[in-house]
Amino acid sequence: MADDRGEPGKPALSPIAEIEAAGVVSWRRGRGGPEVLLVHRPRREDWSLAKGKREPGEQLPETAVREVAEEATVRVLVGRRLKTVHYQVSGRPKRVDFWAAAEPVGPGEPASFAPNDEVDEVRWVPLEAAFDLVSYASDVTVLNDFARWPHRTVPFVVLRHASAGHKKDWTGDDLLRPLDFRGQAEARTLARLLSCFGPVRVVSSPAARCLATVEPYAAHIGAPVVAEPALMLPRRPGSESLDENVPHPEVVQAVRALLADGVPTVICAHRENIPDIMSVACHYLDAPPPEDPSLRKSSFWVLQAAESTLGGIERYDLSGLLTRASG
Repeated sequence: MADDRGEPGKPALSPIAEIEAAGVVSWRRGRGGPEVLLVHRPRREDWSLAKGKREPGEQLPETAVREVAEEATVRVLVGRRLKTVHYQVSGRPKRVDFWAAAEPVGPGEPASFAPNDEVDEVRWVPLEAAFDLVSYASDVTVLNDFARWPHRTVPFVVLRHASAGHKKDWTGDDLLRPLDFRGQAEARTLARLLSCFGPVRVVSSPAARCLATVEPYAAHIGAPVVAEPALMLPRRPGSESLDENVPHPEVVQAVRALLADGVPTVICAHRENIPDIMSVACHYLDAPPPEDPSLRKSSFWVLQAAESTLGGIERYDLSGLLTRASG
């Protein structure tokens, strides 16, 4: 049965820098329901969820993916965001962010595990049994959150293009304006971070800066970039008789079509049409859009779709890690 054993506890206010960590509830289908992956750490003589400390330069989803690979020798993709837990370690506050991660190992298959310095055994355990096996109350909290529907979700990523200088400094066609040096670096960083979520379809505005933002990621996963004209800069006021507060019909049609087939997708667009894309996507997923849907350059929303329902939403900013999350 779980106990505290000095790990989890109530968050405490402290001037000492908080330790940042991340982990996953890695799960697969079992005969009687989900099975979750637990790791055994011989130095602590405990059973817990795979997790570990964030390294310099990492985004927290990257930490979660790396830690489960190091501890359990499985590669995961993060899905629905779960509870964040807080406790004290040697007098320092620690925060651990968790995500669900679906089926890195198929039903009934053993994990290809190699014992290491931290973990000497891994075990796939039925969810109900996991509550009794884990050693810490914080893991019980996370498992309780995981037990809520939905388990499986599909990521729909809405990304604003990377840095492309200032429009006033570009004398050519604005659709041809390229990424600047900062934007090129941001695109490479995005390729690493987006790989944690696992979109397999890459869609972009035909604008050069949008295409260049997702090309490193598309090359990394071996997918083509599909140019979608509906993601061009939106109409200017007065250019059409349509209500300016209503998304353009072509945007509605494109976004709904991308959500309807259940394929993990990242779409890259512009500041001006991000609110419309978010409005259409959230409406399709039967949820209100965020009060402030705007994004900085190189930032993105991750909507976790559970069929036609929103299972969770997060916003990431490369300058500030995770800036918003909710179930």
